[in-house]
Amino acid sequence: LPEGSGEGYERFGFIYEEEAPKDRPIGTSYREDPIPMIGLNCALCHTGVVQDEQQDEQRVILGMPAIQFDLQRYLRFLFAVADDSRFDADNLMPAIKSVHPDFGWFESQFYRYVVIPQTRDGLLDEERLFAWMETFPDFGPGRVDTFNPYKFNIFELEGDDPRIGTADFPPLWNQALKEGMWLHWDGNNDSVMERNRSAAIGAGASPESLDAASLDRIADWIAVLSPPAFPDIHINDELARSGADVYAQNCANCHSFDGELVGTVTDIADIGTDSERLESFTADLAEQMNTLGAGRPWEFSRFRTSSGYANMPLDGIWLRAPYLHNGSVPTLRDLLTPPESRPKVFYRGYPVYDYENVGFVSSGAAAEASGFRFDTAERGNGNEGHLYGTELDEEQIAALIEFLKTK
Repeated sequence: LPEGSGEGYERFGFIYEEEAPKDRPIGTSYREDPIPMIGLNCALCHTGVVQDEQQDEQRVILGMPAIQFDLQRYLRFLFAVADDSRFDADNLMPAIKSVHPDFGWFESQFYRYVVIPQTRDGLLDEERLFAWMETFPDFGPGRVDTFNPYKFNIFELEGDDPRIGTADFPPLWNQALKEGMWLHWDGNNDSVMERNRSAAIGAGASPESLDAASLDRIADWIAVLSPPAFPDIHINDELARSGADVYAQNCANCHSFDGELVGTVTDIADIGTDSERLESFTADLAEQMNTLGAGRPWEFSRFRTSSGYANMPLDGIWLRAPYLHNGSVPTLRDLLTPPESRPKVFYRGYPVYDYENVGFVSSGAAAEASGFRFDTAERGNGNEGHLYGTELDEEQIAALIEFLKTK
């Protein structure tokens, strides 16, 4: 396992429940078919943690982007295991039996000649499929490239100049209110059902293996799941009230649930943010996405390309830092400054919260020690654009930030 804070798989950002200890972390599922198997589910990327101070206990928040989880680092670990010459039955069987001394002869033979070889071969196949990752900047914690796995691993739509699709994990709150809005960062689909199922398939399910009943049960839950409120102790109520007018004049049209433009797409020429994620979702890919589920009750039909990025509601905005689609701006205060004044390099994945600037602490010795170095100069990581609000004076910005704490 790599170096890092925590024990075992905690070093990748997996969360273990302190109050109800389990032998596996949040975001994993258990099946026996025919052997015990661990799978990954929605909670892995959509459960986050917050700390007030480094020494404080972490608060686990469901539906929040998993700012601490480094999926790419976990995948690379699995691939390195499969590449290791010691990954064979001669080494693994004694280790298994030391933990499970009652492991029977039949089980031992099945693991020796079927489970261990197939696990190794499966991981090596996945390593080949994910080779494209090594040509792009690292994801870092809290981010994933959603659609390049579809492009390269499922549909084999290789291009001469593949675009980087790396973006932040989104939150899963209030999904019923988001039905009919253009979803995903680039607004490429307006069906919550298709968004849910495409996320499952992108994470490894197939149309044949998709557990529709379980997925529908989760969909019903996230339809009404709401974000936790910003702690009252850190809100200046009078300043927040004055910020309501600033928000109404500058932000509400695009970002309030009743805003005229919420859930629509702002053209890239207008929003001016990094275009790699937008360009990574091609017309060929949209066409292929609409072939998934053919002949099934849930077959896809709503995927399309767009001309920019979608205007998202701001529910739970305080827990969605860093900001912009690629997570390139650490705090709301930074987002309300001109791009040239925004941090060029900062550290992601450190869960201590900055209540004044609204975001996670992203600089200093502690953040550097446990966080991921994010460089906005790298391809796909640009922090330019979204100039809305940057022309406000300092008093208006302070009031707006205070109001946004209440969203």
